[in-house]
Amino acid sequence: MVVYVDVDDTIVRWAGPKAIPRTLIIERLRERVAQGDRLFLWSRAGDQAARDVAERFGITDLFEAFLPKPELLIDDEPIAQWSFLQHEYPR
Repeated sequence: MVVYVDVDDTIVRWAGPKAIPRTLIIERLRERVAQGDRLFLWSRAGDQAARDVAERFGITDLFEAFLPKPELLIDDEPIAQWSFLQHEYPR
């Protein structure tokens, strides 16, 4: 499975300038990688911000790439028709 993971409020919570890792989510991501899933980390702040957070918490090895969060999707099918696409809340 190919999995795109958001940074803010998914793998890290912020208390002002302090970043708090969501360890249960990170452990679940480790399990996914062990099962063969391909993970990509993205952030609205950009690819470098995503990489910085992963480096800060020592989890860069979980991700194949670091990406900016998309603002536009160009595809011949609307997302609503993607029967394979799943959304999972980080709780």
